[in-house]
Amino acid sequence: MAKAGDFVLPDIDLVFAHDANRPHPVDVLEEELGFVDVFDRERVLLLLDHYVSPTESIANLHRRLRTFAAEKHVRLFEVGRGISHQVLPEEGFVAPGMLIVGADSHTCTFGALNAMGFGAGSLDVAAAMGTGKMWLRVPTSIRVLVRGEWPAGVFSKDLVLFLIGQFGAGGATYRSVEVEGPAIRELSVDARMTIANMGIEMGAKAWLMPADAVVLNYLAGRARYPVRPIEPDHDAEYESVHEVGIDGLVPQVSLPHAVDNVLPVTEVVGRPIQQVVIGTCTNARSEDLKIAARILAGRHVHPDVRLFVVPASQRVLESALRTGVVEALAKAGAILGTPGCNGCVGGTHYAVPSDGVHMVTTANRNFKGRTGNPNAFIYLASPATAAASAIEGKLADPRPYFQ
Repeated sequence: MAKAGDFVLPDIDLVFAHDANRPHPVDVLEEELGFVDVFDRERVLLLLDHYVSPTESIANLHRRLRTFAAEKHVRLFEVGRGISHQVLPEEGFVAPGMLIVGADSHTCTFGALNAMGFGAGSLDVAAAMGTGKMWLRVPTSIRVLVRGEWPAGVFSKDLVLFLIGQFGAGGATYRSVEVEGPAIRELSVDARMTIANMGIEMGAKAWLMPADAVVLNYLAGRARYPVRPIEPDHDAEYESVHEVGIDGLVPQVSLPHAVDNVLPVTEVVGRPIQQVVIGTCTNARSEDLKIAARILAGRHVHPDVRLFVVPASQRVLESALRTGVVEALAKAGAILGTPGCNGCVGGTHYAVPSDGVHMVTTANRNFKGRTGNPNAFIYLASPATAAASAIEGKLADPRPYFQ
């Protein structure tokens, strides 16, 4: 049995790449590694999610990926279908016990469904596409037990920002972080995916959460692969164990220009902001948009603020249309974007801030230039804090909106 520190060569259950990778794994696969086919046509996926409004060069890359998918008979998710980390779970490609490698660092999102997902570079992803294998060093583990009752107006984004603030941006580098406890069992899959998504912001190799009744219900009628829940061994050894109580947790904000520069919102309320983005693979799911709509319904975005809302997937958009969420957001003055990675990285050319703008986003990173302009200032927060701030034109505590 493998133990922490061992080098292993496991079978990979699923491999995916998207349109932001350079060089692209499909080119590396054929031109550098010499493969003429993928190891399993049902377990290699391509997604066009980062650039939904492509430039000429990106449009040509999209054509290349469409051609590759047609020639190799692998599935490709087109522009507008949504973000990889949302689309693959909702389409049933992620199940407990799977080992998934993606050409994106936020592949750790799949830990919310009890799967080990991790990102890798183009060469490793290409090799996995061709062989179905990848070498790994078994990481040591950190256990986080979360207890308490969720206060009104406090959400999973606040918990993960708090954890990052406590551990630091490199506090879990190449560790497997296991997060469980009574407070976690109260969360939906949407909320859990927010927590797992930001595991890489602590440096984690993987971020694992239990396959409890909530997860199994989500997977029922959805999972394409066998559901094989995994649990820690009864005698599992941990590098460290931490207990977190959330009863007194308040909304958190990550300040420019580092993800672990975290403070309670109560210490920064009142700072003027000019732009808000509710979207990205961290917080653009159905539950997130409903939370924002609850606050924005019957109100209007502050005249000095531009609010951009981008659903994580086409399915999320469809749900938001059916439930009146889109109407509430639009009437409040939100600008709706095509499902995908719009507003997350500057290369999408969407919601790019001008010089000096202070913006609140529900994304996962706030380093200089992340959203396309190094002269802007990025604050990370929950959809509730983002929506409240959009209304007030300044960093705002969302809890009064839940009284």
